[in-house]
Amino acid sequence: MEQPINNNSSPVLAALILAAGYSSRMGRFKPLLPIAGTSVIAHVVAMLRAAGIDRIGVVTGHCAEQIEPVVVSIGATVVRNPDYQQGMYSSIQAGIGSLLPTVDACFLLPVDIPLVRPESVAALAEAFAQRRAPITYPRFSGQRGHPPLVSSALFAEILAGKGEGGLRELLRKHQADSADVDVLDEGVMLDMDTPEDYAQLVGLAERRHLPTPAECEAILSTRPIAEPLRRHGRAVAAIARTIATRLSERGVRIDRQLVIAASLLHDIAKGEPGHAELGASIIASLGYPAVAEIIRQHMAMTFDGTTPNEAAVVFLADKLVRTDRRVSLEERYKPSFERFRDQPESLQGARRRYETACEIYRVIERRARAPMSAILADCGIPAEA
Repeated sequence: MEQPINNNSSPVLAALILAAGYSSRMGRFKPLLPIAGTSVIAHVVAMLRAAGIDRIGVVTGHCAEQIEPVVVSIGATVVRNPDYQQGMYSSIQAGIGSLLPTVDACFLLPVDIPLVRPESVAALAEAFAQRRAPITYPRFSGQRGHPPLVSSALFAEILAGKGEGGLRELLRKHQADSADVDVLDEGVMLDMDTPEDYAQLVGLAERRHLPTPAECEAILSTRPIAEPLRRHGRAVAAIARTIATRLSERGVRIDRQLVIAASLLHDIAKGEPGHAELGASIIASLGYPAVAEIIRQHMAMTFDGTTPNEAAVVFLADKLVRTDRRVSLEERYKPSFERFRDQPESLQGARRRYETACEIYRVIERRARAPMSAILADCGIPAEA
């Protein structure tokens, strides 16, 4: 049963980072692995602080002598679990048992899920303040992730538990009255059990200033966007990625993840007045200014005629796609020229965009040292019949 909402004060929240395990599948001690210029444990603690969580405990066990000095140095609290060999539930009990009675709820985050965004943690905290559900989950694309925020109403039950079924069984018992918070954060789903997982997350950690393709799809789901328009974005992304890859192979510095994200999201406000500017505003408000700037330019841009940057690649890729099929620039612009033939100002704008696209096209062919037909041969997007 949910606790009554206290409107007079904000809830007191804590976080427990579960870092007592053996890291057996990884083969190296996960909390101290490097990521994003620091250690995994330091990265997770910094994320929680960025979300406004100051009461942070780290439950230790295996390799405690190695990790505990690090925990102390970053200002978190060490919670030693002497029974860590019994599994994660024992670490949860040790952590919950260490909390002050004033704590209203606690985040439970395994250390091997290090790429949760602070905005997601803050969203869970806000939801708990409003509802005080027994458990509040982040949900990404319809799936629950980490960290759950567990109300103090369940602390006694956790401490009294014998560990049968672990945390999963406890969570299952309270599923009906739990709350879900939709987040635009794939990080709530990503753990690192193996060296392959770790390598993937290290690469992703360096790119957290950009949305992943899955996060782009989630962002699009917040808008009334029809499936044909989504298919258009995916086709543009496939062509833009192919062009960017070829340019990179020829020594042109270009951010492929930025190209892909901007391509997927460029029409997020399609159908509304000034959709390029509005789309840029929407994406900037989510914390992705570089993506927003490319979206702002995808309808009209100034190209310097030398180096094709990310905005130029997305601009051209968009013009090489009609719906979800590949077309030539001539085919793409012919309907516009006919539609605007009696509207001089609109016709001039269409011709300007066409000429810009043609110029980018020629420069890309020159820098890639290949005709566009060869560049796009394996992009996976069929030509329009």
